[in-house]
Amino acid sequence: MTVMETTAEAAETGTRTDVCAAPPERHRRPDGQDSYTISEVVAFTGLSAHTLRWYERIGLMQHIDRSHTGQRRYSNRDLDWLSLVGKLRLTGMPVADMVRYAELVREGDETYLARFELLEATRRDVQARIAELQDTLAVLDHKISFYADAGRALASERS
Repeated sequence: MTVMETTAEAAETGTRTDVCAAPPERHRRPDGQDSYTISEVVAFTGLSAHTLRWYERIGLMQHIDRSHTGQRRYSNRDLDWLSLVGKLRLTGMPVADMVRYAELVREGDETYLARFELLEATRRDVQARIAELQDTLAVLDHKISFYADAGRALASERS
């Protein structure tokens, strides 16, 4: 179900839920399956088993279900959460803020404002970084153009 479908469903039923992720990316998940070993999650996400255990230990992941033999069993919801965590990592959000966000999600609907503020602050940081990168790109484009023109001038002098 996409965020749009979730939003539409929420509008129809009058309920609101935080799906805790952007629209779920297509993982190489078998259809109809909702229980994955840590090695399968490693293959789906590219994260190491050590990182997955660390995420659980620091509270970035909620409690992961276990099989009768004690092996971790991740759900599709866990994979969706890991997808969001990956996006938050790409924003440069500090791990402490990601853990705080995870805590706020677990605390429930009354934390919407705090979550909103945390994500808005992160968005502002990302926008500032994008502006810096655009400035850097403009400098690179200028230098590339300069060297391309100089190279053409040298080539025409040699001909």
